[in-house]
Amino acid sequence: MHTTDTLFHTLRQRLATADTIPAPHELAALIRAEAGLITDQDVLDLMTKLTAGAAGLGPLEPLLTIPGLTDILVSGPARVRIATTGSRHLADADITFASDADVRELATRLAHSCGRRLDDAHPYADGRITRADGTSLRIHAILNPPALTGTCLSIRVLNTATTTLADLEARGTMPPHITRFLHAIVDTRQNFLISGGTGSGKTTLLAALIAHMDPRQRILAVEDTAELAPNHPGLVTLTSRAANTEGHGEITMSTLITQCLRMRPDRIIVGEIRGREVVDLLTALNTGHSGGGGTVHANSIRDIPSRLEALASLGGLTREATHSHMHSALNVSLNVAHTPTGRKLTHIGQLTQDARGLCHMSIIWDHRHGPTDTWRELNDRLLQEANQ
Repeated sequence: MHTTDTLFHTLRQRLATADTIPAPHELAALIRAEAGLITDQDVLDLMTKLTAGAAGLGPLEPLLTIPGLTDILVSGPARVRIATTGSRHLADADITFASDADVRELATRLAHSCGRRLDDAHPYADGRITRADGTSLRIHAILNPPALTGTCLSIRVLNTATTTLADLEARGTMPPHITRFLHAIVDTRQNFLISGGTGSGKTTLLAALIAHMDPRQRILAVEDTAELAPNHPGLVTLTSRAANTEGHGEITMSTLITQCLRMRPDRIIVGEIRGREVVDLLTALNTGHSGGGGTVHANSIRDIPSRLEALASLGGLTREATHSHMHSALNVSLNVAHTPTGRKLTHIGQLTQDARGLCHMSIIWDHRHGPTDTWRELNDRLLQEANQ
């Protein structure tokens, strides 16, 4: 015969890997079958506790009502922190878990909801959940061990609202003349790359650029986890997939870019370049598929050449070949960052080559110091081409 606490934990572990929350009569039957002798009041109490923890984000659910919430970060049972729009620093949330086992059970259930495995043999998982109210969440979880501070859970609240370049201008992300410049980049089919740190607005800017693309065009977007949600009728999104428990079924970003080339794309977009897929993207941009691009995590716009070089080495591309591909494939680079006054497009750059053929990033526009003559010449040329 189980104690009530033991029974609660046993049933909660079972529900964590269930495809759906059982109906009330099914849950009551499950409790009675597991408990043996149990009073009706104990059944009702257990049903209340189990359904409260088995739906949504469990104890984290109230945090979703915080205005401007962007991230929920759990680092073990006693530390929950949040990030909100407009704030550069994390804030502590007044929520704790009773034990690491409770965090683990929530993480396991969320991973299962994403169709991902999370257990001791595979202690990390990520995926996306779309809730009944339309909210989309990107989930990442890593168990203890290897997370020695306790099971960690990172939840990004995705901005699924359609954002345009005009919207970003209205928020102060960039001034009007840069909005016109970005329109011209898209209209003249320039290949572009957006750099920035975590939460700097790379995906938001990318989605806004896609939204400005000709609605008659077929846009193929490759992502690790689906985040882009632009208002574009021709958008087709392909997402990668991890291998199953037998080690089969993996679909890599590189494979998906190859598939894109066979799907008559007008443009190819990579949500975030993280590995060897940079080789496939640069190759595609160099072989007639102009007007595409993506994002890359980099501390500054000047770090783009070294960052792409490091990623391309994972795909077996030599340093010389990488810089040659890079220089011919990328027309314009954009950098976004957190600033004391919010997210900003801070720099625009172009690649130059030195005598050895190595690329360096030349900044042609700075949000504090304004444009260079190179930017003015490029802007005039693109605006003229766009208006023809």
